[in-house]
Amino acid sequence: MKQTAAASSEPQPLPLPQSSSLYAFVPPLMSAKKNSNNNDNVSNLISCSNGLPYYLNHVLINVICCHIGIIQTSTIADNVGQFEAEDSKNLERILREASTAEKTVIVTMMNQAYADLNSTFDVFLEGFQVGDGTEKLLRHVLVVCLDERAYSHCVEVFPHRCFLLRTTGIDFSGERLFTVGDYLEMMWRRTEFLGSLLKLGYNFLFTDMDTVWLRDPFPRLIPDVDFQIACDRFNGNSSDTRNYADGGFKFVVANHRTIEFYKYWYVSRLRYPGNNEQDVINKIKGNKYLNKIGLKMRFLDTTHVGNFCQRNWDIIKVCVMHGNCCIGQDNKMKDLRQVLDDWTAYFSNGDRAREFRQPMNCWRSLRRQYNKERG
Repeated sequence: MKQTAAASSEPQPLPLPQSSSLYAFVPPLMSAKKNSNNNDNVSNLISCSNGLPYYLNHVLINVICCHIGIIQTSTIADNVGQFEAEDSKNLERILREASTAEKTVIVTMMNQAYADLNSTFDVFLEGFQVGDGTEKLLRHVLVVCLDERAYSHCVEVFPHRCFLLRTTGIDFSGERLFTVGDYLEMMWRRTEFLGSLLKLGYNFLFTDMDTVWLRDPFPRLIPDVDFQIACDRFNGNSSDTRNYADGGFKFVVANHRTIEFYKYWYVSRLRYPGNNEQDVINKIKGNKYLNKIGLKMRFLDTTHVGNFCQRNWDIIKVCVMHGNCCIGQDNKMKDLRQVLDDWTAYFSNGDRAREFRQPMNCWRSLRRQYNKERG
């Protein structure tokens, strides 16, 4: 991938997928407490691995994975595992139609809470429509829906690009608070699904739906990297693992290294029970095993991939804005709408003096939560 910072609105060619010489991570379909007995039985073994050398640590984890059935074989039917046949065909069709010539798709996920009228999904689509050179990217978007009502709304407003990811026994429809209850299940469900896309040979740019796309971010991606991810605050060094990874925006190339990494990432949840996938990646991103498999990981500059955790932004350079560091859907919606209003004034109406206003609704929500926790 030879991308540059040139002002091109066209996505740059991406590396073709590489064949894997390793067993692929093909996650089991999660259900209510599915495999809970297996997880309970091996959690102590996983925790014991902390004191082992990294290569023995990984051998132990792989043995455990084989025991609970996480490592499987590699046909497309296997990769989508327990999906019903109709779902499998639907996913295959959407991936073929949505992907670029380099087999790259833009993936986002939503549940009912994000799908209601005038909610996050509408803001997400509107960002592509009013952004600079972003509307053409909509044809490469795959919307993964976590419940029936989200899927019904998706096919009404964005037909042919919606996939219903069924999860037996768990209701993902309502608003989920960060790190609470079913939120953890939902985040790990996301990780296992994205891991299966890699095995199918698709590169992906995953974006949380509470993200507004204002410019094409593909030219700003770092060339020749396996895995690159946003961060809440950027320290100026894209290779420095001290940058805190933000799982809401990441570009991953399908190859044997990333397949192995996603397997390792998913299994590592057993070492850190009660942690979401973002917490876990921040715990394992510096592990020696990632160097052993040759994974090249980088962190994206917040100048181009902005977020609400920052204190200021350059409207001339921002490509996407992530509405994180926020509590409550209403607060998030107000501040994302404000981003769109500021962008429209700047880009469409010619107000070149306009800057992004601070997301005060979100920041106040964090302050209230902080004060509440302090008692």
